[in-house]
Amino acid sequence: MRKILLFSALALVAAPSASGGLGSLQLREVPLRGERLPATVTRLQPFHLVGVHWRGTGRVELRTRSGAAGWSQWRAVAAADHDAPDAGTREARATGAWRVSAPLWVGRATEVELRTVGRVLRARTLTVRSPVSLVPLRTTAAAGAPRIVNRAAWQADETIKRAKPNYADALVMAHVHHTAGTNSYTREQAPAIVRAIQTYHVKGNGWNDIGYNALVDRFGTVYEGRFGGVDRNVVGAHARGFNTGSYGIAVLGDFRTTAPPNAATDALVQTLAWRLDLAHVDPLGTFNGISSGNERFNPGIPVFLRAISGHRDTGLTTCPGERLYALIPALAQRAAALGLPKVYAPAARQDETGGFRLTARLSSPLPWSATVVDSSGVELGHASGTGAAVDWVWRPAGTIPAGVRWRIETPGATPAEGSFAGATMGALTLTAASATPAAISPNGDGQGDTTTVAFTLGANANVTISVVDAAGTSVAELEPRTWRRAGTRTVVFDGRGLADGAYTVRVLARGTGGREATLDVAVSISRMLGRLSLDAPAFTPNGDGRGDELSLTMPLAGPATVTVNVLRDGRWVATPFSGPLDTGTHLVRWDGTKRLGKARDGSYTISVEASDGVLATRAELPFLLDATAPTVRVVSTVPPRIRVSEAATLVVRANGARRLLRAVGPATLRIPRLERLRTLVVRARDAAGNESVLRR
Repeated sequence: MRKILLFSALALVAAPSASGGLGSLQLREVPLRGERLPATVTRLQPFHLVGVHWRGTGRVELRTRSGAAGWSQWRAVAAADHDAPDAGTREARATGAWRVSAPLWVGRATEVELRTVGRVLRARTLTVRSPVSLVPLRTTAAAGAPRIVNRAAWQADETIKRAKPNYADALVMAHVHHTAGTNSYTREQAPAIVRAIQTYHVKGNGWNDIGYNALVDRFGTVYEGRFGGVDRNVVGAHARGFNTGSYGIAVLGDFRTTAPPNAATDALVQTLAWRLDLAHVDPLGTFNGISSGNERFNPGIPVFLRAISGHRDTGLTTCPGERLYALIPALAQRAAALGLPKVYAPAARQDETGGFRLTARLSSPLPWSATVVDSSGVELGHASGTGAAVDWVWRPAGTIPAGVRWRIETPGATPAEGSFAGATMGALTLTAASATPAAISPNGDGQGDTTTVAFTLGANANVTISVVDAAGTSVAELEPRTWRRAGTRTVVFDGRGLADGAYTVRVLARGTGGREATLDVAVSISRMLGRLSLDAPAFTPNGDGRGDELSLTMPLAGPATVTVNVLRDGRWVATPFSGPLDTGTHLVRWDGTKRLGKARDGSYTISVEASDGVLATRAELPFLLDATAPTVRVVSTVPPRIRVSEAATLVVRANGARRLLRAVGPATLRIPRLERLRTLVVRARDAAGNESVLRR
């Protein structure tokens, strides 16, 4: 049932902006009155745009009143949870637990009324005054850019910005949005709508600035959005989880059932073609975008996306409306064909020869050139060719000095350029070496036969990995010369063909300019310890005479000092045995006792270390300690349901009929093919063999 909400008499009025009092905002808390119908509606300062914040899972509807025109129709207010900053940022925290609606342009109104559907705990309205201001719409002067109305022209309030802009390293895509407002605004009202959206986003939602990077009205006028530069990779607040590296452009209007005007789509095409060309992104390209987290995609999830995507592709939203969303493939085709020729996906990467490989794709087979220059413009390398792809390796004669840049160009296209900053600066390093385990027993029994050697490479380099014996002689090659990128790397050593003894795994890295780094990791080989085995994967030290001890079988190939430890999460719990043993097979038992009392139920590891005084080896086996029987209780008799406390097999005799049920963990189980429970006997047995019986 719907309930009508009234405004309180208290209003928080924002101070007028520096631009002649434009962009003021009123925030009013709406008292929730249960199911009461409205008696009065408080008159407000005249406003032009309205938004709603609310808490709860319910929905909100609103209507506004404008002079002689009377009340508008009730309109559902959609939560714009995905038109938002990325999770974890200061901007995102500003709205707290409030659900935030998109702002609605209403022209001019003086009263607003809310009603709720479902569970709404709190609600507040935000009304923005943004009158039409007749000013010349000056455009940007960015090279090659379409005509974009700059922030000063639409009278953005620069005094309310909350922080400096953030920039992405690269632009990889564009998000197309609609603002979901009215479609019947005039040309003169459009700048006022943009200004009102900025006021709502900043003063109402607490964001740093307007959320979109650009906006387009129905007449084809493009407006500069978030502060920071129309030609820079400004991180907006328009597609939660995918803001970084995304260009958000919104068309003023609602295009769920109405097609956008041709003037608006033409402006979209021109702006997208220019902005993606500036970033050297193919408008028809696709890629896997990685979510930073939203209601649809968890952090780290790769999402297949188009270079020009609709907002609904990354969020649980209908934005940019069915009619505009359906046009995106055609808009991308038009953007790809506009402003040819183009350079796509330029890159400069180290290759396996120690040089730098410059690559790019061209929009068609064309003559191209690639150049490398130092900080003063002196040419260090050059190549040219003809084709649809650029592929050239520049090999520097020594260490690359700071300030060296590369450039790829073709006649008529926006050139691509970049620097080698960070690619070769500093010393080549090898760090964070480890061998897990540090000793191996390569006897083919499947236990401790191999070790994983890990190291961190500080820069791209050619890496050779060998095995050296105690005399310093290379006795094996684990990895021939291989080009490895910087980062943590691993190699597996199995000791094949080598006698027992102490060895060193040697990692040698060779980078550009003659740089080298070496790292040694100690590994020992001992076949002293044979294959360990447990009599059961679980035991139950509960004193009932069944499975009260865990038995470990331990073969030794020669005399050794042996220590058997019980560990939980890597921490010591008990030492069932420690001392010398002769050649042969030995048995060690553990009854679950530790220095103080009994060990608790849970997952454990039994660890065996054997040493002949020169070499040592170690092996581990997991097991389960479970001294507690499963408990069973009746949840309901109609329908018959029982609750078991842990994973177990249950033999159920209900109303005289036998059933076999299995629970993979704590669970509530329905007894099948039974309507009402009259009599019940349940015998429950867990994996360790503990049993319990329930009779009812």
